Amino acid sequence: MSESEADILASLTRYAPFDMVPAAALETLGPSLTRIAAEAGQTLSYEGERLEALLVIESGTVEIETDGSGPVALRGPGDVIGERGLLRLGRATLTARVSEDAVLIRLPKEQFYDLIDEVPAFAAWFQRAAPARPADSGADAAGLTALKVSDLMTRTPVTCPVGVAVRDVARLMRDKGISSVILMEGETPAGIVTVRDLANKVLAEGLDGTTPVARVMTSDLITIAPDALGLDALMRLADHNISHLPVAEGGRIVGLIGRTDLFRQQAATASHMIAEIVDADSAAEMARVVAQVPSLLAQLVSAGAGASAITRRITDITDAITRRLLVLAEAELGPPPVPYLWLACGSQGRREQTGQSDQDNCLILDDAVEPGQDAYFLALAKFVSDGLDACGFVYCPGDMMATNPRWRQPRRVWRDYFAGWIAQPDNQAQMLASVMFDLRPIHGETALFRDLQAETLAMARKNSIFVAHMVSNSLKHTPPLGLLRGFALIRSGEHKDTVDLKHSGVVPVVDLGRVYALRGELQAVNTRERLEAAREAGVISKAGAHDLIDAYDFIAETRLRHQAAQIRAGARPDNFMPPAQLSELERNHLRDAFMVIKTMQSSAGQGRGVMG
Repeated sequence: MSESEADILASLTRYAPFDMVPAAALETLGPSLTRIAAEAGQTLSYEGERLEALLVIESGTVEIETDGSGPVALRGPGDVIGERGLLRLGRATLTARVSEDAVLIRLPKEQFYDLIDEVPAFAAWFQRAAPARPADSGADAAGLTALKVSDLMTRTPVTCPVGVAVRDVARLMRDKGISSVILMEGETPAGIVTVRDLANKVLAEGLDGTTPVARVMTSDLITIAPDALGLDALMRLADHNISHLPVAEGGRIVGLIGRTDLFRQQAATASHMIAEIVDADSAAEMARVVAQVPSLLAQLVSAGAGASAITRRITDITDAITRRLLVLAEAELGPPPVPYLWLACGSQGRREQTGQSDQDNCLILDDAVEPGQDAYFLALAKFVSDGLDACGFVYCPGDMMATNPRWRQPRRVWRDYFAGWIAQPDNQAQMLASVMFDLRPIHGETALFRDLQAETLAMARKNSIFVAHMVSNSLKHTPPLGLLRGFALIRSGEHKDTVDLKHSGVVPVVDLGRVYALRGELQAVNTRERLEAAREAGVISKAGAHDLIDAYDFIAETRLRHQAAQIRAGARPDNFMPPAQLSELERNHLRDAFMVIKTMQSSAGQGRGVMG
């Protein structure tokens, strides 16, 4: 090895991850390494340009920018240039321009790829996100949020002709040791009868055994698909107060699933918590269940569940509480005078809750509602909001709740709301629209919202001024990137020397996802689902979507790991994390994730046709 090669290698191994490369592998690199000098203003690579090498900065600084819009980051000694492009399509994802005279070490791409293949620690360093894992894994993977209905159902449900008498059905249940029978009319399911039906509709009513079973069966069958989740089956049973669900595929009954099947599965804590909520008779009982949510979060993180799986489970608990409160409210107040739909917004609407939070909800009423009937819905809203508050979901500081008459209106008024906000998109209008674009039906007549959502997205997309306001709003939260490999930390106060993983990490992606959904008229509400839908619809490039999803996942999982550590330490979880508590590898991944977000924000701000 020449003296020059040894000198370059000695310099290179001062920086991670080259200090992880075995000596034998380093020796083979020697002849391929070169040292280059670059003057201020020189462009090292343009966005989209084919890359031939990885560059490592020895001295000086390099600005990273996108499409001439100004720097999004500043790189200094020890930083690498071009790794993302080499690991994706072989082309630069950003423009790198020298801002201060620099000296760089050049590693040809062939040798870079060899190191990736041969040195696992080196390869791990360049992964921009946590290793891929199934949405649910670890000790909790046997839960109802992981198992499908097809995994839990009875595959050979007992059937009999619809023309038989109740005596025949009762005997069949006794002989087979079952509690329900599906009644068939030829090859077509006509209804279902259960042991509870025989008790409540036959014995309690004094009917004899010759009564036609058609008289007491439930003919309006509620079914579920075999690929639905076990948790979905549990929720549907609770919503309709039934004990059995026929499993249907292509109009054919392929199985039967009941509460017993679900409870028999010794499953995830979340499923058991929901089961307790379904049977609760008061908000106080539900509050005792909600108190377990922080422990559940910590358990799921320890079990290795992904961020989207964890937030979905926690939100499912909130949904179950809301639905149960609505059922209890109707039991106390009587049936509603007209159909209604209760909706959640905010993190509950997006299914992205990480724990207890304030409540954001609203009511859409059927247009047939009369002024005097609002008293019923006010009482309903107060019952539910008070119950949610008792469970730890405090009243919304901005009063965005169904108890506020503004957010408890007929469908025609909601249509006017959306039309007005879109037609005159001032700051308040775009703020309200941002909240309302995250609406998700929880309980009631979903048809009241389905067409309204599609109409609103189409109307908003056509108004370029409104879209511009939404884009501008999406750029207000910026990633905490400092200069020269650092983070822009909070400088004072209670959270000094931390980064806010929610408002500086998660929220910017949430805002971008909302813009993508608007531009593509995409009806997905969950942020990750919006990013995936935007990719498929061509709203953002596949590479941009891939990077942004990776970045979002990594930040969301870092946030949950931070909260889980606080919970295990007996502290109240928050979103403020000192980067110093991360390893150097994790800090680099986090910085890269923030940089991806900043790049995508810049792309959105420039109004490109296909962003990213």
